[in-house]
Amino acid sequence: MTADRIFRGLFVLYLLVFVLYLFAPLLIMGIAAFNESRFPTVIPWQGTTLDWFFAMWADAAMWRSLRTSAVVAFFVVLVALPVGTAAALVLTTLHARARGFAYAVMVSPLLTPGVVIGISTLILWRQAGVGGGIALIVVAQTTFIICYVMLMVMARLQRFDRTQEEAALGLGASRPMVFRRVLLPFLRPALLASGGLAVLQSVENYNTTLFVRGFETPLTVFIATKVRTGLTPAVNALALVIIAATVIGAIAYEIARRRQVTAPPRS
Repeated sequence: MTADRIFRGLFVLYLLVFVLYLFAPLLIMGIAAFNESRFPTVIPWQGTTLDWFFAMWADAAMWRSLRTSAVVAFFVVLVALPVGTAAALVLTTLHARARGFAYAVMVSPLLTPGVVIGISTLILWRQAGVGGGIALIVVAQTTFIICYVMLMVMARLQRFDRTQEEAALGLGASRPMVFRRVLLPFLRPALLASGGLAVLQSVENYNTTLFVRGFETPLTVFIATKVRTGLTPAVNALALVIIAATVIGAIAYEIARRRQVTAPPRS
């Protein structure tokens, strides 16, 4: 009995330390957005203010960089979802030996440093006369973000009952209809999750984006430039708004999901 209590106490302590390790930096960053200090800091506390939120709203360059990141993320998802899903479907139909080789090749971009991907993409496409910009950022980012989509869809496909496809085909459905009516609804949770992950990976990417951005300035590059030239808590205010929007969206999605699960079946 005593051993169980000690184990539970240590487990609770571990969880508290783990949560603190994860969220303490975000908490400090959020609090710094309310400090009057011109530098993003909590100590010394110079007074509470909302001026940095107004400064964030008035910073046109910051909003341009955020808009650029949003455009890039949109096209990254537009490319990564279908290509990653197709790669996952192909891998699940290959024989064991061919699957192992193809899997290693397709996952290799995840093991490649982002700096290498950015430089190699820039060199390759410059030979074809394509300079840096949004298009090249999308190409460079999808090189490795496709791998995340592929892995998440493959994990979902491992739980798929292939007899459902056979039954639909036996009843006269065509292959496109089976994909649209049977397989796609089953993959919807994985597609939504991988789409969200693709957005996050695209927005936060810096190493690859830096080399292929051309004259465009995505949000990560904008923040890195601010760190060198003089960072203000306006960036903290923007980060706090993004975190709040993400948390609210996650809570809203979870509430909608639970309502759908507990809703009575339609007659």
